[in-house]
Amino acid sequence: MRPPQADNPATPQPGTRLCAVVELADPGARGFRFRAGDALFAAFLVREGSEVRGWVDSCPHNGWPLAVMDDRYLTRTGDRILCAAHGAVFRLGDGVCTAGPCAGESLTPWPVAVRNGWVETA
Repeated sequence: MRPPQADNPATPQPGTRLCAVVELADPGARGFRFRAGDALFAAFLVREGSEVRGWVDSCPHNGWPLAVMDDRYLTRTGDRILCAAHGAVFRLGDGVCTAGPCAGESLTPWPVAVRNGWVETA
């Protein structure tokens, strides 16, 4: 099955430089929006130690963006991703929902890689 962003013309091409790793708090998150005509692709990065993961910014419960304020994807303790719309919480490492209306479902991964201190799309 192809990921839903595969047919979105706003999805950035592999190798697109997003930010320096040092620009991400540890733990921390940062959102990104890309446009191509009327198409929009929204995603975010989460840093935990030396790991940086990317997720499509869409709750599996209702398809809404997770954060209501820029870059506010994590709980106050920084140990979970939070959907501000209805309080679902997701694990940082695999995006699985552990509480809320979509428990057991997962966020959609956004392939990223760290190269020479920079986070890029993979």
